[in-house]
Order: sequence, then structure tokens, then C-alpha cells
Amino acid sequence: MAAAAAGGGGEREGGARAHAPASAAPAARELPFQPSARATAGRPARAAGPSRRRPTHAPRRGGRMVLWSVFCLLSVVDAGGEMVVEKAGSSPSKPVGDRSPQQQEPLGHVKKTKQQVRGPPLAGAFKERPTKPTAFRKFYERGDFPIALEHDTKGNKINWKVEIEKLDYHYYLPLFFDGLCEMTFPYDFFARQGIHDMLEHGGNKILPVIPELIIPIKNALSLRNRQVICITLKVLQHLVLSADMVGEALVPYYRQILPVLNIFKNMNVNSGDGIDYSQQKRENVGDLIQETLEIFERYGGETASINIKYMIPTYESCMLK
Repeated sequence: MAAAAAGGGGEREGGARAHAPASAAPAARELPFQPSARATAGRPARAAGPSRRRPTHAPRRGGRMVLWSVFCLLSVVDAGGEMVVEKAGSSPSKPVGDRSPQQQEPLGHVKKTKQQVRGPPLAGAFKERPTKPTAFRKFYERGDFPIALEHDTKGNKINWKVEIEKLDYHYYLPLFFDGLCEMTFPYDFFARQGIHDMLEHGGNKILPVIPELIIPIKNALSLRNRQVICITLKVLQHLVLSADMVGEALVPYYRQILPVLNIFKNMNVNSGDGIDYSQQKRENVGDLIQETLEIFERYGGETASINIKYMIPTYESCMLK
């Protein structure tokens, strides 16, 4: 009985042990999540050895990829204000300056190349015109003028073979004015010096010839040559002062004479603090034009100022000063 009891007690004790609750046993170690057999089928087997646990403070690889995709794979391209999001796993984005916006062109559209836009061509208002053969040169080479070159201690001068007062001004004076276009020696010297000599001794013979002098004066000014313009302006001043009523006789012809003067009126040499000797030599175009216009106004009568102002709006009257 005792043995049975002991055996029963043992069985009871063993049954008690067998039927003891799981909480009584020592707590089992919790394992991390194990992937399924299907997920681990293609992976190589991990070598046996002591497990190396990742420190808790280090970020995982997935987190780094997310940060990389956020900061490096997002780029804003200045193409119409659109944002371009690159896919993960692609190469790093290029700088904005290296990327050109791609725009879809409609079908049948011909792409035009950029052409450099050029400004309008120059009008050529100050460009010199070529000279043409003059009648003065033709008559001089033929020997029709009663003149010869004379060398003096003061320079060259014209030796007239006849008295100047006996010359036919209707024939010779327009020919000498036609020689204002000449710029080669001796034609230029004979033409200009001959004009001044005839104007000094002309007197009343000058006024009837004025209409025949307008075309040669206009041709000389139309060359736009600075030297020729200066010489022509000096001749015009001498012409107005040579005889009475000549200034008034030139008023109807201001439309042929003054347009070129309007172009060169403000052409002065900007020498800064230097010395411009052309003013002393009377070779400054702007100053000569101003002097000529003032002489026209003084000797042109009552309507001279109005006609000058009509052709040259920037002219200021010298009679009101």
C-alpha cells in the first residue's frame, strides 16, 4: 500500500508536473519575425556562426534609400514651372543648367533656326559722294580761260591776261563756280581764286548772274566733302557781301542751298580741353555754317529769317539778340 501510495504519489506528482500550467515553466525566448519558406526560397543560406545584431541607433538601409530618394532624386526643372520626379534607383540628377526642356512639337511643324537680327543700314547722310568731271577742267585743259599761274613771294596767284572788269560774267562766272567741286591742283586753285577775283571786281555784273550760280553751288554742297563745304561757304559769304541786293536775290533759292547745311550744322569738333585750330583757320564746318546763316539773315531782307527757320528749324535768329 505504501509502495502503491508512493507509486500513486509519484504518478500524481508526475501527472501534476505533466499537467502543470505553462506559466510555471521558465519563460521562453521571443524570436523576431521569421520570413516564410516561400520568401526565403531564393536566398542563399546564412553561414552558421554567432549572430551579429545590428545596433539600434544605426539607421537601416531602407531608411537611407528613402532619404537619398527624397534629397537626391527630386529635381525641379525650370521648364514651364513643372516638377519632374525621377524614379528611385536612377542616376543622380544633373544640374539645372545642363538640362534642356523637351517640348513636343506638333506634327508637320518645321523647326526654324535662330537668325541674328541686324539693324537697319546706315542712311549715309554724312557719306561723301564721288566727284564727276567738271566743265571747268574741260575748258581749262582746252585753254579757254585767259589765266595763267604766277608765283609770287606771298604764294601762288592768278595772272589774268585781260582786265577782269571786261570779262563776260554770264559766261565765265558759272564756269568758275562749277570748279568748286575740284579737289586736285591746279584746278581747285584756279577755280577758287578766280571766283574771289571776279567777285572783288564784279560790282553790278554779279546780281544778274545769280540764277546761273545755284546749280554749281548745289552740286558742290551735295558732295558732302568737309573741305569742299568749307570753301563753298566762304564763297557764299563773299558772294552776299560783294554787291547790293545779292542777299535778297538768294532767298528764293534757299530750298536748294540750305538742306545740306541743316545736316552739318551741329558738326563741331569735340576736343575737350584741347585747342581746336580749325576755328582760327576757319575750317570748322559748324562755325562756318552759323556765320553764313547769320549773313544770309542780315542781308536777306525781311523774309530771310522765316525762310531760314523753315529749312533749318534749329537756327536761332541773330537779329533778336
